[in-house]
Amino acid sequence: MSRPQQITVLGATGSIGLSTLDVIARHPARYQAYALSGFTRLSELLALCVRHTPRFAVVPEAAAARVLQDDLRAAGLSTRVLVGEDGLCQVAADPEVDAVMAAIVGAAGLRPTLAAVEAGKKILLANKEALVMSGALFMQAVRKSGSVLLPIDSEHNAIFQCMPQDFARGLGAVGVRRILLTASGGPFRQTPMAELAHVTPEQACAHPNWSMGRKISVDSASMMNKGLELIEACWLFDAKPSQVEVVIHPQSVIHSLVDYIDGSVLAQLGNPDMRTPIAHALAWPERIDSGVAPLDLFAIARLDFQAPDEERFPCLRLARLAAEAGNSAPAMLNAANEVAVAAFLDGRVRYPEIASIIEETLNLEPVVAVDDLAAVFTADAKARVLAERWLSRHGR
Repeated sequence: MSRPQQITVLGATGSIGLSTLDVIARHPARYQAYALSGFTRLSELLALCVRHTPRFAVVPEAAAARVLQDDLRAAGLSTRVLVGEDGLCQVAADPEVDAVMAAIVGAAGLRPTLAAVEAGKKILLANKEALVMSGALFMQAVRKSGSVLLPIDSEHNAIFQCMPQDFARGLGAVGVRRILLTASGGPFRQTPMAELAHVTPEQACAHPNWSMGRKISVDSASMMNKGLELIEACWLFDAKPSQVEVVIHPQSVIHSLVDYIDGSVLAQLGNPDMRTPIAHALAWPERIDSGVAPLDLFAIARLDFQAPDEERFPCLRLARLAAEAGNSAPAMLNAANEVAVAAFLDGRVRYPEIASIIEETLNLEPVVAVDDLAAVFTADAKARVLAERWLSRHGR
């Protein structure tokens, strides 16, 4: 019997990481957690280590590493604790690792995800910012290393499932007319526009269908998450922004669709549970049990669709503009959004001001070519400075 596949889970204490570990635990003969990383929830990371007994754990700071190492020894575990970005890159590229779940939120996940790509690993990509920030460089590294890249976002995983296997030849060559990227519309889809200035972080994080972290929940409410996914889809499937159409689908049952030139439209459906795309990517090209309940079409009864209102969701418009501009624009968009969302979650800005901060940042900083990773991080840093300057100017 062959050994279980060794899986590194970057962002193990987040919702994607926990769902990944749930699927892994259902197939102990097939998969084993090799390394787990966590950010601030160290007690939760300790509990995960006790349950899954990984070879390594990674935390951001040396002081936290010492505490966790002592706790692991007290629990009788031989798990070794590593520190910081270097530690993340080490467990992402380790020769013994077969696959890496890249689920660290935001720009912090870029370098370790690229380390896994350059090492030729099977990449389960949940960190959309890696592609948003450095799409051309990232895909070039995938092609060079021969790494297998499998999308975990439910929408991109759905598109992947609905595409022909040889879609890399080009959408036109395989008869694809457009990609239809579904969006729930979030908690404010029907909120009167006048009330949006007064919504709270708690309301923004109360997603109607999905259980997610706070940052991505705000992105879903503003539809910036869908804008980032639009940019990601362009890189994953070599599509132009004009070939990706966003469709609001409140039930979150159809996860995305692919429209073919012969009039066929293929869709992937399922209950809104991230274990489905995770199990699909882990086992690809096979299928395994994910623990997700079968879809009950009779209980759903109806499926609704509507076009997104860009006045209500200006972040979606800004993301499409960044996708069309390319080069440094997506990295600047992402960085400004991270600063703005953090300020909103801290109660420093109102919800509509998230888009205001992003738009001003994009207008003030010219788009430049990004030929290497240093240029990507320079664009990211400049956008963060401009976004923070907006906060300072407005007394936030």
